[in-house]
Amino acid sequence: MSPVLQQLAKAAFSYPAIDNHAHPFLTEKNRNAFPFEGLNSEATGEALTVDSHYTLACYRAAAQLSKLFGLKGDEANWESVKRKRETIDYAELCAMCMNPTGIQCILIDDGLGGVADLAEGYKWHDQFTTSPTKRIVRIEVEAQGILQELLNARATEVTSSTVGEVLATFTQKFRESITASAEDKEVAGFKSVACYRTGLDIATSGALEEIQNSVLDALARYKQKGDLRFEHKALNDHLVRITLEVAGQHQKPVQFHTGLGDSDITLTKSSPAHMQPIIEAYSDTTFVLLHSSYPYTRDAGYLTSVYRNVYLDFGEIFPFVSGDGQRAVVRQVLELAPTNRILWSTDGHWWPESYYLGTLQAREALYEVLADSVRREELTEHQAVGIVQNALFHNSNRIYGLNLAPNLNML
Repeated sequence: MSPVLQQLAKAAFSYPAIDNHAHPFLTEKNRNAFPFEGLNSEATGEALTVDSHYTLACYRAAAQLSKLFGLKGDEANWESVKRKRETIDYAELCAMCMNPTGIQCILIDDGLGGVADLAEGYKWHDQFTTSPTKRIVRIEVEAQGILQELLNARATEVTSSTVGEVLATFTQKFRESITASAEDKEVAGFKSVACYRTGLDIATSGALEEIQNSVLDALARYKQKGDLRFEHKALNDHLVRITLEVAGQHQKPVQFHTGLGDSDITLTKSSPAHMQPIIEAYSDTTFVLLHSSYPYTRDAGYLTSVYRNVYLDFGEIFPFVSGDGQRAVVRQVLELAPTNRILWSTDGHWWPESYYLGTLQAREALYEVLADSVRREELTEHQAVGIVQNALFHNSNRIYGLNLAPNLNML
C-alpha cells in the first residue's frame, strides 16, 4: 500500500464542510414513509425495492452502515442494516449519522415533494451543525403555490379571453415572491427542476401567446388530475428567466438539477450542455450545476471552465454510484473545472444515513483521487489540501455569501 499523505488525509477526513444542497430529514413519526432503498437509488417500484439490492452502490452502503451499526460477519448485509436501524431510537440514529460528518452548515431545498407533510422544518437541522441552516427556494413549487392561490380566489374559470390577465397577475406575484426570497437572509439561493419538467434547453426568450397557452394547458391538467404541476415548457422557461434576472440583481446563486434523477427525466435533455445559451444570456447570475451532472460530468466541467458564472457541484453520486464510478466522476470534474468553482453536497434526503454516506464517501473519493495526483507529482500535497478545503467549504462559503469561519474543532 502507498503511504498515507498525512496533511491531505487530515484535510479530506476532518476539514469542516458546507453541504450546499440537501433536503430535510423525515420526522420520527414518518421515518418509514418511503422504501429505505431510496438511499441508494432513484428507481421506483421493483427496480428500487428488488434490483437496487444488486448494485455495487448498495453492497458498499451495506458494508459501511454495518460498520456504523456494529454489525459483523453474516449480519453485515442490507437486510440486517434495515432491521438494525429500526431498533435504534430516532434521535440517537440521527446523531449517530450526523456527528461524524463534519458538516458545519446545510443549505436545504425544502420544496421536495412530501416535505410539508412528512419532514422536519429546515431550522430543525441546526442541532447537528455549528452554523445555521439556510434555505434553497425551489422556484416551481413557489410558482405553483402562487397560481393555486389565484385560482382559489377566482369566482370564474380561466379562459382564453381571461388568461392574459391571469398571467400578468401571476407573473407580478411570482416576481414579488422571488424578490422577497432574494432579500431574505434565511435564503441562500434558488433551485429549478426544469430538468425534470421540460428539459434543460431553456429558451432565452418566449412569446407571450406561447406562455399563455402553457398556462391554459397547466390549468387543463389541473382540472383533469386535481394537482397543479408545471410541466409546460414556455411557462417553465418563463419562470426560470424571471428567477435568473432577480437572482442576478441580488447576487443569489441559482441551482439547477442536472443529470442523475429518476424516470421522470428525459435523459437526453438532462445534460447541462443544453444550458449554454441561457448561461450566456444571464452572465451576471451564478449558475450551480447540481449532482455532478452525471453522466454528463464532462459537459458540466467544460461549461465551468469557460463561463465564470458557472459552478459545478459534485453531489448525489455519493452513495448512488459505485466507488470506482465516484472516483471516475471526481476525476472528470477535475479534468477541466477550476478548483475554485467546484462545490460539494450530499443531496441528503429523508434518512440521516444519506448524509452520513454522502459525506464519508465524498471524503474518501477526494482523498484517493488527489493522492494519486500527488504521487504522480502532478500537484503538491499543499495544493491538494487547498483543493479539498475549497471544495468542501470555502467555495460555497464565498458564492452563497455565508461569511462563515471554518470550525476546525468539529472532527
